[in-house]
Amino acid sequence: MSASPGPIALYGATGFTGRLIAEELQLRGLATVLAGRNHDKLTALAATLPNRPEIAAIECEDAVGLRALFADCSVVIGCAGPFGLYGGAVAAAAAASGAHYLDTTGEQPFIRQVVEQVGPAATKNGVAAVSGMGFDYAPGDMLASLTAADLGPLDSITLAYGVLDFDPSRGTMLSALEMMAGGDLEYRAGQLVAADPKVNRGSWDFPAPTGSQRMTRYPAGEQITVPLHIDTREVRTLLSASATLPRQLAPLAPLLMAGAQGAMRTPLRRLATRFVERLPEGPSPNSRQAARFVIECRAAASNGQTRRGILQGSDIYGTTARLIGQAAAEMTTPQYAAIGGIAPAQAFAPAAFLDSLHESISYRIDQASPR
Repeated sequence: MSASPGPIALYGATGFTGRLIAEELQLRGLATVLAGRNHDKLTALAATLPNRPEIAAIECEDAVGLRALFADCSVVIGCAGPFGLYGGAVAAAAAASGAHYLDTTGEQPFIRQVVEQVGPAATKNGVAAVSGMGFDYAPGDMLASLTAADLGPLDSITLAYGVLDFDPSRGTMLSALEMMAGGDLEYRAGQLVAADPKVNRGSWDFPAPTGSQRMTRYPAGEQITVPLHIDTREVRTLLSASATLPRQLAPLAPLLMAGAQGAMRTPLRRLATRFVERLPEGPSPNSRQAARFVIECRAAASNGQTRRGILQGSDIYGTTARLIGQAAAEMTTPQYAAIGGIAPAQAFAPAAFLDSLHESISYRIDQASPR
C-alpha cells in the first residue's frame, strides 16, 4: 500500500500558520482540501484563495471522519495545536488511511509520539510520517545531517538557534506553554534521558550580524530526530534568550524561564492559556519579515575532527510555509519512496531540499578540521 494520488488535506487550515501554508500550496498549484473544526471559518478562507479549494469540517477527535477524509488524500498536513492536545488523532488517521503525514509542531513530546506510535502504522501502509517540518526543526535536522556527513561516529552534535526580532503567533505561544510544563528529554550517552533542568546555557558567538547571544535551554525536536540518522553519543540544543524575551530582558531569561517552568505546573497555567488566547493571532507581514534567524551546527567526531554548518534566513512563519509546501510537493511525486516515522533528513535529501528554498534560506558547510 502507498499514498493515494489525491489532494493534500490541510488540517488546522484557518490558524495563522495554516493560512500561510494554504496560500503556499495554492502558489504551487497543489490540489488541497482545507480541513478543521469550524465550517464558517473554512468557507471564509476558501473564498480568499484563487482556486476555491474544497473544505471539510471535522472535529479532530472524530477518528472515523478523519480516516474517511484522508483515505482519498496523498498527504495530510497537521497545523492544529497545541499538538499534544489536538494533533494525535490527525497523525494517527493519516497513517491508518495510507496518506503521508507532515506537521508544523514545535513540541518535542509530539515528535516522539509520531516517530514511535504513528511510525509503525505508516510503515505498514507504505507512507511516511514526518513531524517537526516547520522552521523548528526541519532546517536544523537537515543541517546536522550535512555537517556530520562522512565524519564517522560523533561524540556530540550541537545545534544553536539565534533568533532576533521574533514576534510569535498565538499558536506558537500556546505550544510553548505546553513545553514549559517540563518533561522534555535530551539525548546523552547514546540514549534519551530526562533533560537537565538548568535554564542558563551561557553565551554563543554566532556569525555577524547576529554576534554573541545569551543562550537558554531548548527542548528541541532534534533531540528526537537527529539520533535517528546520525551516530552520535550526545545532542545539544540551545536557543537565544532574545527569542523568548525582549532584548532588554534577555539577561534575566534564565531566572524568568525557571520561574515560568514552575508556574506551568500550577493553576497559573490555565490563566496563562486564557491570556494568550486573547492576544492577536499572529504577527503582521512587516513583523514577520523583520524576524531573523541563524542556526549553527557543530559536529565533534570521535576521531578528533570537527565541522561547522551555518544556516540563515528571515520570516520564520513564511519559511515554515515554504518548507511544508516543498515537502508536500515532493511527497506527491510518483518517485517518493520514504516510509515510516522518520526525521526530516531521512524523508528528503537534505542538500537538494535546502537548495530548493534558496530564496528563503542560505547555508554553508565548512571543511572538517582537527579539534
